Parts: sequence; C-alpha cells; structure tokens
Amino acid sequence: MFELPMGVDKIKEILPHRFPFLMVDRVIELELGKRAVAIKNVTANESYFLGHYPQRSIMPGVMILEALAQLAGILLIADDPSVRGATPLLGGADNVRFRRPVVPGDQLRLEVEVLKKRKLLARAEVRALVDGCVVAEGELTFAFAPNE
Repeated sequence: MFELPMGVDKIKEILPHRFPFLMVDRVIELELGKRAVAIKNVTANESYFLGHYPQRSIMPGVMILEALAQLAGILLIADDPSVRGATPLLGGADNVRFRRPVVPGDQLRLEVEVLKKRKLLARAEVRALVDGCVVAEGELTFAFAPNE
C-alpha cells in the first residue's frame, strides 16, 4: 500500500501540513503500527533561520519536535484508516532532551516508535539524529481531532 521511499507528494496525501510547515522530506522505513524512519534536510533557506540567531543559524528545538511529530502522524494515520482525514494534534512532550545544535546542511534522521495506541490517542518514543549522533529525543503524546 505504501511504497518506500515515500516522497513529499505521498506524504501530503497523508498529512494535512503544507509548505512551509511540512517538515518531513522522505519516509525511508515504515513498519505499520510499530515504527517509522524519515529524513528532513535542513537548508539555509528555512524561514525560521531569518530570526533564530541570524549570526549563528540553529534549528529551533520546537521545529525538530514538530518534524518528529509529523513523522509520528504519518505512521499513525497510515496504520489506521479510521483516523484518516482527522487532524493529528500534539498533546504532550515528556523527557525531551536536546543534545546538540542542528544547523543548515545537516540531514536529520527522524525515528519514531509507537509505545501505545488507542482509538484516538497514541504515545511514541522519538529521536532525531545527525550523522549517527542523537540530537533530540523524548516521548510524545498525540490525539486525533475528527474533521467536521
């Protein structure tokens, strides 16, 4: 059903996010109901670099978490047809740690593993890596708001 690697066009069929807020460039692994791995290429022309330390461009941690949350949304929506069309919402972030700055030119490897899933709620362990080194990690909670 989902051919890998999954590019932006297919990602946009699953997620409601659009540029400039679509933060996942390519899904490279997808094990339905369990885990997913994706790539986010960090480029110097990202809009947040204009004001987030203009003399030393650093990707905001909240944007790293957003990329991880979007990958979790892809995994959770792809796995459950009953939530397709619903809006995935980030409900919480626990034990989040940022290990080192992410800068233009880095390629984020995003990893998500589902810890628990109920009908409209889910919890996942997430981490982001650059060159094999963990740059961010934590646990995220999600809810799905049905579209009306």
